[in-house]
Amino acid sequence: MVKNDPNLIDVPEELFETAESRHFEGETVLGELAAGPDTYRFAAPVAWSVDITNTGDALLVMGTARARAACGCARCLEEVTYDLEGDIEGYFIIGGADAVAPDDLEGDEFSRLPDNHVIDMVPLIVSALLLELPLVPLCDDACQGLCPQCGANLNEGPCACASDGGAAAGGPFAALKDFDFGV
Repeated sequence: MVKNDPNLIDVPEELFETAESRHFEGETVLGELAAGPDTYRFAAPVAWSVDITNTGDALLVMGTARARAACGCARCLEEVTYDLEGDIEGYFIIGGADAVAPDDLEGDEFSRLPDNHVIDMVPLIVSALLLELPLVPLCDDACQGLCPQCGANLNEGPCACASDGGAAAGGPFAALKDFDFGV
């Protein structure tokens, strides 16, 4: 690893021999990670562990990233936490800008190993965790959300709007209950 930055791996010379492998691990401070409209907060560093193997024409990076992330529920806004464990995968072509990638790889399936032979783990860790995040963060599948009239958390019980016969009592279309559609 590069001194003073646990997110950077300075690839040692022995890994430039075919079939050589080496294990690395560390912790990365992410703070926050945006995923669509949601922001996930990490109170503790993300723990990661990888093995780097020379496949002959590339360095294969494989391992895991583990973290605990918190986000607001999409329905009621209460904080919900997720234990995440994502697979880290990276493929770095050896030989700089002139190196030729294998024919069976698309351009987005690999990176080129930089001339300084340093691999930045942060993009690999972020990619691994993004794949593990829910599309819609919910505190519970049955979350009732917030009342659209008064903003009360309906998971805690009915709100005053429901008891006074307001629009929230019949849902968002309650105002149409007496409408003659001519059917």
